[in-house]
Amino acid sequence: MRRESMLDPLTKIANRKSFDEGLADALTEARETNTPVSLILADIDHFKTFNDTYGHQTGDQVLRLVAMTLKSNIKGKDLAARYGGEEFVAVLPFTDLHGAVIVAENVRKAIQAKELLKRSTNEKLGRITASFGVASFNPNDNAVSLIERADRCLYAAKHAGRNRVVSESELVDIVEAPKDASAA
Repeated sequence: MRRESMLDPLTKIANRKSFDEGLADALTEARETNTPVSLILADIDHFKTFNDTYGHQTGDQVLRLVAMTLKSNIKGKDLAARYGGEEFVAVLPFTDLHGAVIVAENVRKAIQAKELLKRSTNEKLGRITASFGVASFNPNDNAVSLIERADRCLYAAKHAGRNRVVSESELVDIVEAPKDASAA
């Protein structure tokens, strides 16, 4: 019963409640053991348009596909969860920012590589893409601040054209670039 209450009924991966608990546990462990933990936030690009065009059942198929792709590209103590709507998240204990970017890039490529077919008609619907934000825990973080940084990175990925991974190290470069240019 408890296990079922921690799963998203559509995608069969962890739900938001399970994610909240898993992230809290991972942050506690990272503090106690001085080990890294990273967070990946992913959002399916243009999902509303896709859903409106092909219908909710096909949209549900896309959500399941993304969930399974995310889950199959993580390991060990990592946690894949549906964050809400068409957003997904992965908590990666013992993974630094560089490692998390590699994982996110692998997931991005795997999602993009899949050709969608409408089951009822075998009609080819093309490919879907997703955008990713990646952040890593630092000692001043709590769950909210870590999620906010990953979300800013996700927003930057969307703003930069979608279907890409943006990490917090790139976000710093983007923010600092205009200052450097004006100082020269």
